[in-house]
Amino acid sequence: MSGIVIERILKEHLVEGKMAPGEEVALKIDQTLTQDATGTMVYQQFEAIGIPRVRTELSVSYVDHNTLQTDFMNPDDHRYLQSVAMRYGLYFSRPGNGICHQLHLERFARPGKTLIGSDSHTPTAGGIGSFAIGAGGLDVAVAMAGMPYRIKYPAIVGVKLTGKLPDWVSAKDVILEVLRRIDVNGGMGNVLEYFGPGVKTLSVPERATITNMGSETGATSSVFPSDEVTRAFMEAQERGDQWIPLEADDDATYDEIMELNLSELEPLAALPHSPGNVKPVREIAGIEVQQVVIGSCTNSSLRDLKIVANVLKGQTIADNLHLTINPGSRQVVEHLIESGELRYLVAAGARILENACGPCIGMGAAPPSRGTSIRTFNRNFEGRSGTKDAEVFLVSPEVAAATAIKGVLTDPRDLGAYPQIEMPQRFIINDNLFIPPFPPEEAARVEIIRGPNIKPLPDFSPLPDTLGGEVLIKVGDNITTDHIMPAGAKILPLRSNIPAISKHVFEVVDPDFPARASEKGGGFIIGGENYGQGSSREHAVLAPKYLGVKAVIVKSFARIHLANLINFGIVPLTFKAPVDYDSIDMGDNLGVVIGELRDDVRLRNLTKDTEIELTHALSPLDAEILKTGGKLPWVKAKVEKK
Repeated sequence: MSGIVIERILKEHLVEGKMAPGEEVALKIDQTLTQDATGTMVYQQFEAIGIPRVRTELSVSYVDHNTLQTDFMNPDDHRYLQSVAMRYGLYFSRPGNGICHQLHLERFARPGKTLIGSDSHTPTAGGIGSFAIGAGGLDVAVAMAGMPYRIKYPAIVGVKLTGKLPDWVSAKDVILEVLRRIDVNGGMGNVLEYFGPGVKTLSVPERATITNMGSETGATSSVFPSDEVTRAFMEAQERGDQWIPLEADDDATYDEIMELNLSELEPLAALPHSPGNVKPVREIAGIEVQQVVIGSCTNSSLRDLKIVANVLKGQTIADNLHLTINPGSRQVVEHLIESGELRYLVAAGARILENACGPCIGMGAAPPSRGTSIRTFNRNFEGRSGTKDAEVFLVSPEVAAATAIKGVLTDPRDLGAYPQIEMPQRFIINDNLFIPPFPPEEAARVEIIRGPNIKPLPDFSPLPDTLGGEVLIKVGDNITTDHIMPAGAKILPLRSNIPAISKHVFEVVDPDFPARASEKGGGFIIGGENYGQGSSREHAVLAPKYLGVKAVIVKSFARIHLANLINFGIVPLTFKAPVDYDSIDMGDNLGVVIGELRDDVRLRNLTKDTEIELTHALSPLDAEILKTGGKLPWVKAKVEKK
């Protein structure tokens, strides 16, 4: 493997370790980002570390998730986030400015830089040539303290693009095709690097759509080269001086290659309830639809909304549905106003929402009971929309707009001529809702504002050598963080209050879980393949930790969730023989001797008087962090020692 983009970035940022797949490496991190659903916890953790100021090149705190203000909790947390940013030297993006990934792509992301963010769709910035990774909030806090970020070095899968997208087919269909081939766990342990002549046909926002939703494959990250297309985008954003060329050599080799001819693609859709359940739209067209939602960090760019506006020009949405649109940033909105295209959307009957994540995380615009919702989002997990029995399909902006007109799921090629749009040579730059970092002497005088909903972090005590307790719940494959800790307008405002939010753990799977866990004094979770896929929210670990969960034993883990379990002192174990999953039932009383977590572990099922072998993927450092009680006490001890 040589001459590839990822290798060049990681070699320049390598602090320690061997650049070989599966080896643990430590990387210098240039940039971090947080959003408000995860950010309050990140900054409480950063405060606990005891560092007076962030030590990255650039860190940004965005407010884009919990923007509904139905009571004091969200606005209080926004004040906390702003005061923390002012105190510790971060940029602060105020509510209404836009979605973190769209904004970061426009204003901050740079080719060749490393970025981690407390949001699983941080790889969006890979569309501009950054090595960008979603991570648990504590890992982001540690990176802001100037410490390296540790990951298993990924295998690099080269995705060779040839040809050019046909009319009515867009970047969303590219990543849906990738998902159709490898599903929601086929990218685990890998980075997807796009190359080939087809790359030149895609704009930076189109590339960012692909890298954004690459997260749904389980991949560590996705990246495009930085070329003349990248340069033109950055110059249009008045950031041309930050551009560097970064392309793979002609003779570059990859661990694996996937070939994809753009010219052969057609409109696709992910069916309920998985982003990997993909079929051509033509095969499922005609399904009656009650709602169309366009936006999210995947498809809210100016390019996407210009296409939608021109499809809807002179039309009226179908009587049987309603249409909502949430633009990705104020820059997008200002251009739509300037060009007059916002009027096309409004005149057609679209409801224009604020520039925020909104419906993607169940924050408004829930579908009706048993309703079908066509969305341009990246996830369609059951209940994520806010309506448990809704059927959510993931599609391109073109499919969504055609469906809004026809009232049924529609192949947009049926509409005839593809609309021609004109992108600006220079973007409107208005950064007045970014508050830049305060200078150190001024920052030191800032008082941090804490509302009554912000509760202290729980204690993280060292782990004993033996863990015991009952199996509190047994779940199947592909359990998401939405299953473990739901999002939505009711629950997300509790993100700074672990005792309160813990009452909702596994609410959509087993509403009795929190009470049972408390009554039993904690215990174990048993799961199947790809446990913890989905968002980076560490509340899906913090809240079970508060309820006394001691270990999670599964067939396999999703990457970010595995890291979060280590960070907060819950032991992640896997069945050495996957068939042993069948031998354990809810209510079984288990004893697990973990010792120093250097070797495999034996589990004794006291209820059934049986023993099985467990294993783990912990490095010696992971084991040390776990035994200390988690990364926060481990880092704090290191800082105090220095």
